[in-house]
Amino acid sequence: MDKKKIVRLTALVGVATVTGVVGKVNTTYADTKPSSATTNQAASDSVKRTQAAVNDAESNVNSAQDSVISASANVSQASTALDSAFTNKAQATSANIDIANSAVASQAAEVSAASQAVSDRSAVVSAASVAKDSAQAQANSASASAASAFSNMASASNVMSAAKAALTSDQATADRNLASATSAVSTASAAVSSQAAKVATDQAAVDSAQAAVNEAKAALSEAEANQDVNMISFSTAYINALKAYIKNPTAENDAALEKAAGGADYVTELQKQFKFYDKLNVKVDPNSSEIQAALAIYATNLINRLRNQEGLTAFSTSANANTAALAFIQKYYNDANWNIFGATLGEGKGHNTVGLTNYANEINANMGEDVGSGLTTWVHGKATTATTTLNNLFFAVYSDIATMLFNDGGANQWSHVKSLAENGKISDVNFNNVYVGVAVDKYGYIHYELFNATNENKLAENAYKLNGVTEGKALLVSAQDRLAKAKETLATSQASLQSLQNKLSQAQDAVVAAQNQVDALKGDGTSAQAAIKAAQAQLNSAQAAYQAAMAEANQKQAALASADNELIKAQAALTSAEETLTAAKKKLVALQNRATELTNASQLLADAKLAYNRAIAQLEVATSNLEAAQVVLAKAEAQHALAQDAAQQAANRAAIAQQVDQQIKAITKQGVNVATEIKTTAAVAGSRAVTTTVAVANATDSQRLPQTGNDTQEVSAIALAGLGMFGATAGLYGLKKRKELTK
Repeated sequence: MDKKKIVRLTALVGVATVTGVVGKVNTTYADTKPSSATTNQAASDSVKRTQAAVNDAESNVNSAQDSVISASANVSQASTALDSAFTNKAQATSANIDIANSAVASQAAEVSAASQAVSDRSAVVSAASVAKDSAQAQANSASASAASAFSNMASASNVMSAAKAALTSDQATADRNLASATSAVSTASAAVSSQAAKVATDQAAVDSAQAAVNEAKAALSEAEANQDVNMISFSTAYINALKAYIKNPTAENDAALEKAAGGADYVTELQKQFKFYDKLNVKVDPNSSEIQAALAIYATNLINRLRNQEGLTAFSTSANANTAALAFIQKYYNDANWNIFGATLGEGKGHNTVGLTNYANEINANMGEDVGSGLTTWVHGKATTATTTLNNLFFAVYSDIATMLFNDGGANQWSHVKSLAENGKISDVNFNNVYVGVAVDKYGYIHYELFNATNENKLAENAYKLNGVTEGKALLVSAQDRLAKAKETLATSQASLQSLQNKLSQAQDAVVAAQNQVDALKGDGTSAQAAIKAAQAQLNSAQAAYQAAMAEANQKQAALASADNELIKAQAALTSAEETLTAAKKKLVALQNRATELTNASQLLADAKLAYNRAIAQLEVATSNLEAAQVVLAKAEAQHALAQDAAQQAANRAAIAQQVDQQIKAITKQGVNVATEIKTTAAVAGSRAVTTTVAVANATDSQRLPQTGNDTQEVSAIALAGLGMFGATAGLYGLKKRKELTK
């Protein structure tokens, strides 16, 4: 329910004219000052008390409102019951009552018949359950007999098997030990002979490896004596033409360089001059650390021959540069399946420029790449790969660099030459401290990676010493490695031979012990055979008992299955009968209720009317209580508003009194006329045109002080009565129109 706002009373504070002297005023004020403090406290207590009264009144109104709602719901329910009673009264003719009673009697007969059917089915279920239990017991007994017979048979079989197994096992063990010992002797003898032959073979391998080392040393000496073998020489015309082109790459200078270089014909001529060494026709892994180092040194020497004649700073190479080159090839060519030339010349992917950029960033170095056909030759436009011997690898490096230096004009625009012959940059990228790394990809192409080494990327660390005898040194390293491995293999074989000779002696001792065991077992065979015959007889008897018990168990199981089926059918019939009985009983109750309603229609109608009238009365009482609670709430709110205004007026008076006190003290000090100063001060304070004193007196309407609240209306007895009338009108909103009770 919405609460009506209570109209505040405007408190009137009267003021009077000061007529006394300063002394009288001081006395009067002094006498009344304590009274003002007491008045303020009393006003505050009054506000608290009236607020508590308002809270209690609101609680009572809410409770009364809930009672009205509950009573209204009861009226609605009683009204529905009354409508039903009127309907039953109208239908309660003698004919309808007879029909209802007849239906009840007929349904009662159906319930009785259904109940009898349930009893009958229950008896059938009980009998079937007893039959099943009996069949189950017989089946269990027969199964137990079969299990017992089977256990006896298994036990007898185990005894016989154990006896046989013991005899067989002992005999077999003895025979096996003898055979094993004999075989061990033969094997050990053969192994000794074989290992002795291997020792001789390994010794020959050591001798051969030592000879290879000697030959490699001789080859190294020969290479050192002829350091210019398999090196490329450059004519003065070529060097001059190359310098001119690099300085000014005009068409004229390009033509001059092509003429001085000699092109493919000159490369072919150089390839014919390459010297192959028989001692270098050994297969190697091109990316092993030793071979990779030899190739990098050889390639760097070839390049530096040109740079030295140009007067340029020489390139270098290092183990770190080779490691970086191999890692780059593995990631961006092998793993990426990047075939730079392709299976045919027309399908190659070219340089992996994205990979170059990424890897340069990864290792924090400027980087360039030259790639040659390497071990690949082209036959009818298709790529074939040569065997990776040292001769072939060195020839591939020789041919690649010769091709880059002398046959790089035309479409290539001498790009490879510029990467090898410029100073301080490669293709406009700064290169001042160049280290060469060489690696072979899985397609057989040789990559020459050029790195700008810095202190940060450490590519200059582990540098190789450059010279012109790399082929012989590689061969020597390979031969020395073979010799070390051959010596290691020989030592292992000799140790194995001694171990096998020890095993041969042990095997010969085992043959003697095994033969003694066989002789001992031959005397124990007779008693073991007797035990086997007794166990066989026991097994035959147990098998016959098991077969008889198993036949009986099968028969009892069939009887159990039949009894179980009969029980399932009987239970299904019982469930159906119980469902029929339940439905019949529900229908009987409904018919009985209908007959009762028609037979007692008059009494039920009277009861419904009485209940309805009681509900109406309860609603009226609840509504009256709500009206009373609303009136109490309105009064409490009005009193609370008056108390608040009184408290505010007390505060106003206290403020005025304090102001007068200050004015009187000032006037007394200055000796000015009291009455004149007080009037003057009062006129200035808010321009209200009133005089002030500490006492409360009658005043005209024109002397009232303005109020601090927003309300300006005055409460009156008529206003309070109006609120009470509102509550009386609004409190009955939930009532429904009374029904006519004379139907």
